Amino acid sequence: MPLPPPAQREQLHRRSIEINGFRRADGWYDIEAHLTDCKSYSQDNYDRGHIPAGEPVHDMWLRLTVDEHMDIRAVEAVSDHTPYVMCPTAAPNFQKLVGLRIKAGFLREANHLVGGTVGCTHLRELLQQMATTAFQTIGPAKAKREVEAAQAASGRHAGSDAVDKRITEKWGSGRKIINTCLAYDEKGPLVRRRWPHLYTGDAPTEAAAD
Repeated sequence: MPLPPPAQREQLHRRSIEINGFRRADGWYDIEAHLTDCKSYSQDNYDRGHIPAGEPVHDMWLRLTVDEHMDIRAVEAVSDHTPYVMCPTAAPNFQKLVGLRIKAGFLREANHLVGGTVGCTHLRELLQQMATTAFQTIGPAKAKREVEAAQAASGRHAGSDAVDKRITEKWGSGRKIINTCLAYDEKGPLVRRRWPHLYTGDAPTEAAAD
């Protein structure tokens, strides 16, 4: 359901971020982000002159090409609209991310390479959500293939939790995800059904899902 009706107001700023995950023909994955910032009013800018209402102040793209081990194999960054003439020169510096693995500590390592005056705040802000999107793209795709292969070999249809269980196994089993959000509460019904050996609530446990 949508949010409750707001107080009377005037929109001043719109930030839009779209991030997509793609599987490439060569077996790697592209995680691609697009960020725009727009004002609802016109403004004058020293480097750009007049910026009409609705024209992006920031219009930036960032693509990470990642293999199945979550290693970054290539980076492409483009700044189509920026508030200052020097801003686009930061985009090539994001090539420094090539070779990093998206894992615990990734953002700290990335900030060491493209933080401060060598990078761009807004491109850098995309990295956290792109890392999450990489996990959401690659892990489920691999798990789905493995579950479907197992089903084809056995002739048996797996239960509805099979793919999700396989994904969390790749992250180090259910223990890695327990208590990370409301759904994965160790006392909740999802953990009771999926990982009864990790359930700590009071209700009787069910048989583990397929």
